[in-house]
Amino acid sequence: MSKSVLKIVALLLVFCLLAGCTPSSPSDNPGGDAQVQEVDYASSIKLNKGSGTKQEEVSVKLFIDGDTVHFNSQQIEGGVLKARFLAVNTPESTGKIEEYGKTAAAFTKEKLSGAESIIIESDSEKWDADSTGGRYLVWIWYKPKGASDYRNLNIELLQEGLAIASSSANNRYGTTCTAALNQAKALKKNVFSGQKDPNFFYGAATEIDLKELRTNVASYNGAKVAVTGVITMHYNNGFYIEAQDPETGLYYGMYAYYGFNFGGMHLVKVGSEVRIAGNVSEFQGSWQISGMTYSDFIPQADDVRKLSDGNEPAFVLTDPKTFAEGKVDVEMADPETEEVTTKTYDYAELAMGTSIEMRDLYVKRVYTTQSDNANSDGAMTLTCEANGVTIDVRTIVLTDDNGNVITADAFQGKTIDVKGIVDCFDGDYQIKVMDDNYITVH
Repeated sequence: MSKSVLKIVALLLVFCLLAGCTPSSPSDNPGGDAQVQEVDYASSIKLNKGSGTKQEEVSVKLFIDGDTVHFNSQQIEGGVLKARFLAVNTPESTGKIEEYGKTAAAFTKEKLSGAESIIIESDSEKWDADSTGGRYLVWIWYKPKGASDYRNLNIELLQEGLAIASSSANNRYGTTCTAALNQAKALKKNVFSGQKDPNFFYGAATEIDLKELRTNVASYNGAKVAVTGVITMHYNNGFYIEAQDPETGLYYGMYAYYGFNFGGMHLVKVGSEVRIAGNVSEFQGSWQISGMTYSDFIPQADDVRKLSDGNEPAFVLTDPKTFAEGKVDVEMADPETEEVTTKTYDYAELAMGTSIEMRDLYVKRVYTTQSDNANSDGAMTLTCEANGVTIDVRTIVLTDDNGNVITADAFQGKTIDVKGIVDCFDGDYQIKVMDDNYITVH
């Protein structure tokens, strides 16, 4: 190297030292983050059994969503403590579905399902109710199988970025909650990542559950929605889909019409759990979802996606008197204000589109449709009686194993068990049967 070049290099080094040149770090880069030392805050605090708080070892009765679980409890009247997790607010996975809602719900279920022990703890010396009055605000401690210590699930949800703050600093573990939340933000985890949630339906549709749709259906008239459920039966170029509400155990259903040129028939088999997107509309007095599309060439634009196979229709065993006269109170909590409102429905109205079973119905009379329409000529309405109430069973045109049309003589004056879909005709609720195997004569 020449002396002139050495002089130039030396001058540059001196200039850098005078100017304060230093090696670059991640924070020097626009859009980059300084390195964060990740801390497991969920195990950094310990359960203090002598703290003076209310505590109980419990088991899970029912998973609701990411921050709500029902536990079997001996300290609460009725034996069930409906828990709302303290300090966290996970995205919604019921009602109006939000990004990362189902991911958070799956995380909570995974951790508690695999736990060797679960302890719930109050934040004070008593079990404190939340703003709805029906749930209790608790800390969730769980011991993974094979572990010696408990982990705090509330804080773990925060550190995994699966919850946003909900008075996170104003409680006995507030400092740790805040640190866990700030770490999740710094590490850009899940809800703070800016990345798409693989368990969320993106597109023009509003993702909701079937309970939200059925109990507020008129408000979605003309809107495109996405719902998830199990296909129970096909009928008239469409199918019935149903899903269970985890909190009440009730099923909600809807008819989905795919029309004549739908290319995704391989996705919509009976027993498949699917996520569908389509437009809500009213047709001949009943609500339905229609306008679903499918393309082999643009799968990301599909309105039908299969999630699993091998499921069964619920066929909820239903008492005839309940079906004819029963009432159901449905509580709906506003996700933002948590204000709870209650609306009363006829049992059959709420069960519209779901699969049910009814037994010991005595067939008093049979009306057979006679028309020029081959699809309905020979269909029957069986007027039945059970427990002092009248139940109508409507069939499609039924045939036996030899292809012969089954007529009124097969049922008139006999006692039957039926499986079918709750339907409404001319303002009256009935059971629609679409397979001769779904009627058993005693």
